[in-house]
Amino acid sequence: MANKFSFDIVSEVNMMEVYNAVDQAQKELANRFDFKGTKSCIELSRSDKKIILIADDEYKLKALKDILEGRFAKRGVSIKSLDYKKQEKAFEGCVKQIVEIISGLTTEKAKELLKTIRDSKIKVQVQIDGSKVRVISSKKDDLQQVIDYLKKIFFSLPLQFVNYR
Repeated sequence: MANKFSFDIVSEVNMMEVYNAVDQAQKELANRFDFKGTKSCIELSRSDKKIILIADDEYKLKALKDILEGRFAKRGVSIKSLDYKKQEKAFEGCVKQIVEIISGLTTEKAKELLKTIRDSKIKVQVQIDGSKVRVISSKKDDLQQVIDYLKKIFFSLPLQFVNYR
């Protein structure tokens, strides 16, 4: 094992940055002229890792999403970590949408990532280890190729490469 190199692929979200981004979005919402006197709001449920968007109509809901995504981008949090659920009717004709914050690789996403790496035909060993995917090779160059390959393709979750040994 001394001549084997490895790294782990994880999908983690810095929740402190998420809290800061939502806080900044709430402040921007309070100061925006087009939202004065509306029932629009952005709420964060820290325990459930969910953001609740409430707006007067679909146009304002889209504007809320833009505010939220802009703040996430400025804080360095990937927008891929946001999972928008279906819009619902809320009180007094308002529109509500729940946004889940995705953190961690689920088993099916890990299997999809495993298949993607194997389809690349790069000579590495890949295995699922809990909520992370471990990539092992005897050559560091092969590991670098896998990282470059994964950075070039679109994957539905934000990926980080950690524990490079």
